[in-house]
Amino acid sequence: MTFTARRKRTDLSRGLIWDLPTRLFHWVLVGLIAFSWWSAEYDHTDWHIWSGIAVLTALLFRVLWGFFGGSTARFRSFLRGPKPVLDYLRGGLWNGIGHSPLGALSVLALLLDTAIQVGLGLVCEDEDGLTRGPLSHLVSSRTADLAHDLHAANFNLLLALIALHVGAILYYRIVRGKRLTSAMITGRGDIAPRAQPLRASRWWVSLVCLALAFAIARWVVAGAPPF
Repeated sequence: MTFTARRKRTDLSRGLIWDLPTRLFHWVLVGLIAFSWWSAEYDHTDWHIWSGIAVLTALLFRVLWGFFGGSTARFRSFLRGPKPVLDYLRGGLWNGIGHSPLGALSVLALLLDTAIQVGLGLVCEDEDGLTRGPLSHLVSSRTADLAHDLHAANFNLLLALIALHVGAILYYRIVRGKRLTSAMITGRGDIAPRAQPLRASRWWVSLVCLALAFAIARWVVAGAPPF
């Protein structure tokens, strides 16, 4: 990864940046988080639990896709050390495609905190014992009650990370004229002359990853009592 001085937009070309499975995961997760909030806010407990399991499935798929997906979706392509981040913050222009060094940290924080939120939801139990996560029977009542409180508190942190993510998107659109949202919809965006093009995986690999994600999620909650 190298950094150069800022260039004019005329030096850039349009090309494919994000593969379809990555884009579908992004928007499905957005919808599921919104639905999880709504179902909890309006006491649709069953729907909230099922939504949480769907989020778990989506996260498991993203982890698998981070190893077997297209080049820009793979963790090794965007998870870097502190030096690239510092160079980027100092004004260097990143020549790659996909997540910038700073954007990669934002995405990683969102994925980790969403995973924590799901993990807490799996083992939590409310004060009345009427609402229980699928794996709450594996922990003590005290731990399940603590997980319930942390599950509610951590959602505020998740909202803050989402707000920061949206703020960064607006910054890039207004200040730098870069349309990150449209790239996550169409898959296409600006590509620097020396950037490596997207190397997409076979379509059937995404289906295998999705099937494995479903199987693992089903295994995780297999011992749960009926909802």
